[in-house]
Amino acid sequence: MLGSGIAAGLFGMLFAPLVSRALPLFPPVVTGSIIAVIGISLMPVAINWSAGGQPRIRDAATGLMVDNPAYGAPEYLAIAAIVLVVVLAVTRFGRGFLSNVAVLVGMGAGFAIAMALGKVSFDGLADVPWMSVVTPLHFGMPIFDPISIATMCLVMVVVMVESLGMFLALGELTGRRLSRDDLTRGLRTDGLGTLIGGFLNTFPHTSFSQNVGLVGVTGVKSRWVCVAGGAILMAFGLFPKMALIIASVPQYVLGGAGLVMFGMVAATGIKILLAADLRNNRFNLYIVALSVGAGMIPMVAPKFFQQMPHALEPLLHSGILLSAITAVTLNLFLNGGRRSASADVIEPALAH
Repeated sequence: MLGSGIAAGLFGMLFAPLVSRALPLFPPVVTGSIIAVIGISLMPVAINWSAGGQPRIRDAATGLMVDNPAYGAPEYLAIAAIVLVVVLAVTRFGRGFLSNVAVLVGMGAGFAIAMALGKVSFDGLADVPWMSVVTPLHFGMPIFDPISIATMCLVMVVVMVESLGMFLALGELTGRRLSRDDLTRGLRTDGLGTLIGGFLNTFPHTSFSQNVGLVGVTGVKSRWVCVAGGAILMAFGLFPKMALIIASVPQYVLGGAGLVMFGMVAATGIKILLAADLRNNRFNLYIVALSVGAGMIPMVAPKFFQQMPHALEPLLHSGILLSAITAVTLNLFLNGGRRSASADVIEPALAH
């Protein structure tokens, strides 16, 4: 796994310029459809979080999947709803810094309620050390298996297509039109993270749509927030007790905030579609309808492609990739791939 991750990270860094050259294939009707699917596909995650986890869990005794008896417990739903209400209230009535951290305030309120009800467990806190240093290649030298590398590189292509949609969404939220060079640097960063992660004993890295939604919720568009977030994550890695406390936040607390953040991603896609001339160009309606429908297949019918070759599984089980392929293909077929000539011009960011 580590060897294929290292190779896939290097592949991503080298392949990034080719993916970014696809920018002219992403007019608003394509971009908006993909980003809307990203947001919609994330909603089940937030909904399950709000209900306390997954509806089916693995039984420890038999190893079989069984119904989760705690799923949808009234107290879970109530706390998730309280988190959501607090986020909205702070957003509406808060000012300045308080308004910007509405999601954090909501999660803090939900965490406090869960603790008061005895729903938070700090089991294992006494067993972890105060400080721990990650050592590179902890499990020994990585093994570079050609089949594993080919599979992971295929996954990396899926990841880059998904990241492309997220970068375009982030550009929309920050008021900055992205160039090919911007996209190349972003995609190479994903590849670099995967490459470094392989040497530091962890899985491949990718951009997360949740963070795009958070930008929309908070209105904060500074890169230094990302730098601070990276420093905090490094601190979690160095101080395991701190990481365990954060990891003890119940899923239903995250669910209330997730509904806002993930919904914001979908709303951003809809906002982009407003510039897609849906009223006068009936072809665009077909593009939106079919690309969103294709993106929903893995979510609403997970076994839809179960009889297809196993090698295609990474491609056919990504709703975002299915949506992107459908939208780009239909736009080329119906609209001839028309796009404004200013597509590759960098516009000044509206805010930092």
